[in-house]
Amino acid sequence: MPDSHSAPIRLLDALARLQGRLRSAFAPVREGTGLSDMEHTVLAAVVEARTPPTVPQIGRALGHPRQVIQRAANGLLDRGLIAFADNPDHKRASLLVPAPAGTAVQAAANRKAEEISAQLLGQIDPARLASVIDQIEAIRAELDASARKAP
Repeated sequence: MPDSHSAPIRLLDALARLQGRLRSAFAPVREGTGLSDMEHTVLAAVVEARTPPTVPQIGRALGHPRQVIQRAANGLLDRGLIAFADNPDHKRASLLVPAPAGTAVQAAANRKAEEISAQLLGQIDPARLASVIDQIEAIRAELDASARKAP
């Protein structure tokens, strides 16, 4: 992409291309699970959450429509990987909680991901990677703060 594009456009392009490379590198993590990318993403969001999330919370965090997350959650429920729990704060937005089978699937995926990550770290300078992560998280925080201020 030419340098004539603005920095946010160049960042978007760079992140999209990097995401594609990383999805390819980490594809073995999902092999054999029978889960779609979105189902795996939602399972990870549920299992790794500090407190049980709702479908709308996951959608907002990932930037996906609620309906997309709901379909993935329904698929995970059908497979017995998550369960819905009553939400004392909201009558219609159930909490998503991991089932033991879902926790086991995510643990296996995490082990595979760590193996792949170790291989990738042999090709990437860890200090530079840490710096880039910090910078991207800072940019995201700035954009989040700006979005919260917008009417």
